[in-house]
Amino acid sequence: MAKAFTRIGREIAMAVKEGGGDPNYNARLRMAIQNAKAANMPKANVENAIKKATSKDAEDYDQVLYEGYAPHGIALMVETATNNINRTVANVRHVFSKYGGSLGTSGSVEFMFQHRGVIKIKSDGVNLEDLELELIDFGLEEIQPEEEEGLLALYTDFSNFGSLQKALEERNIEVENAEAIRIPVHAKKLDDAQAEDVIRLIEKMEEDDDVLNVFHNMDMSE
Repeated sequence: MAKAFTRIGREIAMAVKEGGGDPNYNARLRMAIQNAKAANMPKANVENAIKKATSKDAEDYDQVLYEGYAPHGIALMVETATNNINRTVANVRHVFSKYGGSLGTSGSVEFMFQHRGVIKIKSDGVNLEDLELELIDFGLEEIQPEEEEGLLALYTDFSNFGSLQKALEERNIEVENAEAIRIPVHAKKLDDAQAEDVIRLIEKMEEDDDVLNVFHNMDMSE
């Protein structure tokens, strides 16, 4: 929970830096606030994060993407938000090295992933066919029902992420969660012991407060 709140707080800070502290005029901030609600982040925490981000003493966070390999040739993309790039790159490099991986150069594995946006909405009362027809011109690529959660996941290329969000807002369709993800073009199957090596590295990487997301191309199917 604390890790999730830290991540969302940094998302809010970066959104405010990009478009100001008024969610009525800042789509990225609106999405960050919605994600905070989905994570059960108290309203007071959200308000404090916005207030802190708009103050003169606000910390300046940069988004930095690191690429590399985990053990057994598994490609990793590590998304970070940091106010000290030297600290972050040192920590990321240390985890890669200590747990059998290696930090790569920019572009070394990015081509192995598709950068996409996924927006989740409630499925109640939604006609899938009508929704798809309405949103296809705004970048909607596919809709996947998530029956256990009662949600629909709407996928789009990252370049159309903002357009799809805006189209949903204009139709008064409430968004439960929205995030950018990286989907591997081809997944690599490992045996159980090899998979444990990769999972250990990923878990250690995710413990760093500067790390927002870690994406990999390991096949997680049964």
